[in-house]
Amino acid sequence: MKLWQKVLVPSLLVGVVTVAIPNRAEAQAAIKIDGSSTVFPVSEAFAEEFQIAKRGKVRVTVGMSGTGGGFKKFCRGETDMSNASRPILAEEMEICRKNGIKYIELPVAFDALTVVINPGNNWVKGNSMTVADLRKMWEPAAQGRIAQWKQVRAEWPAEKLMLFGPGADSGTFDYFTEAVMGKAKSSRGDFTASEDDNTLVQGVENNKSALGYFGFAYYAAHKDKLRAVAIDGGKGPVMPSEENVINGTYQPLSRPLFVYVKESSAGRPEVKEFVEFMMTQGGTLVGEVGYVPLPKNAYALALQHFNNRKLGSVFGGVPEVGVTIDALLAKEAKL
Repeated sequence: MKLWQKVLVPSLLVGVVTVAIPNRAEAQAAIKIDGSSTVFPVSEAFAEEFQIAKRGKVRVTVGMSGTGGGFKKFCRGETDMSNASRPILAEEMEICRKNGIKYIELPVAFDALTVVINPGNNWVKGNSMTVADLRKMWEPAAQGRIAQWKQVRAEWPAEKLMLFGPGADSGTFDYFTEAVMGKAKSSRGDFTASEDDNTLVQGVENNKSALGYFGFAYYAAHKDKLRAVAIDGGKGPVMPSEENVINGTYQPLSRPLFVYVKESSAGRPEVKEFVEFMMTQGGTLVGEVGYVPLPKNAYALALQHFNNRKLGSVFGGVPEVGVTIDALLAKEAKL
């Protein structure tokens, strides 16, 4: 088992993993990445394989401080690249601008943000919930008021509702609240929060009455101990899957994942080679860690944008829910 496959199981991760390549020469160059825990498995897979290809001549560190936490470091100039499970926001763009940080936005994968329950849950029939159910559980007004499953649906039991979700610095938190509540960061606060998705996985695995949400890769690595919930966004329940992300039916929780590259770092040979490696090997490695690869022409276009130093974001700093792969490609083509 490779290191980037191990990071999806419960571990003692403390926020940064450096892949060590034994019996190789001392690293001569370094690339520093931080940000989304959702994108972490993707970047870690790239990092390990790239370092092997470079025979230890480049050291790549990948941190996991959440999308928002990663952008804080990135916009201060502390990292070369920032992983993000949502596009950069207007306020983050402004901080980067004030600090003279310019960047290139690279889409790397699609995710089916997954709602999960414990296998011992025998009352969610058909493993399906509506967006309205999720809103009733997670909306700010639910705090101190919705404490049992029965209070969400009358046919559900008077079991304690135990909620697990990403922390406030997480892009997954931003996206989920935008998609379900219609406003980013609009959520009850009395749930178990963590920037480490492995902690959320364990919380749901160990509690019959639990419900949580995180990136599909973390569900895929633990699907023998978790149950994914089919989401009904108004057209019937749809399970999270690669097929349903590609055909655009898994809504509103399907979303693109990104890596942002600092312009001043992009000219360094090791960063340029790493981005080229990502964009040429992306389809294979993204699929192996459990996310949905982009079409080959999407990676080719992203690499072209990188080489041409196309700066900024096609989203203009505004959150957008329900973007399909085709819609993302259309946006990228206009950059």
